[in-house]
Amino acid sequence: MPLWHIYHPVGAYSDQDKQDFARDITKIYTNIGLPDFYVVALFHEISESSFFIGGEPTGNTVRVVVEHIARHTQDPHLRRRMTEKLNAVMLPYTRDRGLHWEFHIDETPQDLWMIAGLWPPASGSETEQTWARENEPTPY
Repeated sequence: MPLWHIYHPVGAYSDQDKQDFARDITKIYTNIGLPDFYVVALFHEISESSFFIGGEPTGNTVRVVVEHIARHTQDPHLRRRMTEKLNAVMLPYTRDRGLHWEFHIDETPQDLWMIAGLWPPASGSETEQTWARENEPTPY
């Protein structure tokens, strides 16, 4: 499961912007076979008086924390490509709007994750493909 926490200035994104951003994020993962419902994007509006960088308030910064659970890779080349792909999806919502942005990715161990009370099926398995087709977790 990818979980994106997007911390942003008040008013930086309209409701439509958030939906478009979340849809663009989801496409990254569904293109590699993950079910849509694995992808969660949470938008957190932070007032300038509560958002500090280097001890100074900021009103133009977006900070993104990405948690990867469903897929991990150890290959440095693939990790770099993945990070660049995630950065690219952020550009229309950050750089192109004159906002400063930064992000990092955490990888949570897969054995510490359940969804709807179920252990997720193995990556690429028939069950995972069924979940993706049906867009819901079903007992197996």
